[in-house]
Amino acid sequence: MNHMQTMERIREFLGQHRLAIVGVSQQPKDFSRALFREFRERGYDAVPVNPAAREIDGQPCFAHVQEIQPPVTAVLLMTSPSVTESVVRDCAEAGIPRVWMYRAGGAGAVSAEAVEFCESKGMSVIPGECPFMFLPEGAWFHRFHGWVKKITGSYPK
Repeated sequence: MNHMQTMERIREFLGQHRLAIVGVSQQPKDFSRALFREFRERGYDAVPVNPAAREIDGQPCFAHVQEIQPPVTAVLLMTSPSVTESVVRDCAEAGIPRVWMYRAGGAGAVSAEAVEFCESKGMSVIPGECPFMFLPEGAWFHRFHGWVKKITGSYPK
């Protein structure tokens, strides 16, 4: 997949009003919570998914993407690569066409097997990147991170 396709998929993903974030932590200071709150503050209907939690920031939390009502059309994975593989299968079963595997540093949620699985099912997959870098008027440090990736040539065009 080239940079152009990645940016198209990112724009399409961020164009969804309702989305699920899988792996939102119960710890208020965890990065996944900051990202969850950012989506909600920007008017997204972000739905938390974590089998260990009943609610996150006052929002009902679901154990699995198949249980989300009404269903979502996009899922952001903030899971470990080993969990990502089972979650993308859940997404396929639930008919969710868009999957973003979060990554800022290291492997993030990205699993090569999970990416192949999504592609084999015709799902739109974003293997990596941090949504903070692509949300309009993001905080300066996320824009700075994006700028660093641009000058080092690793930012999708």
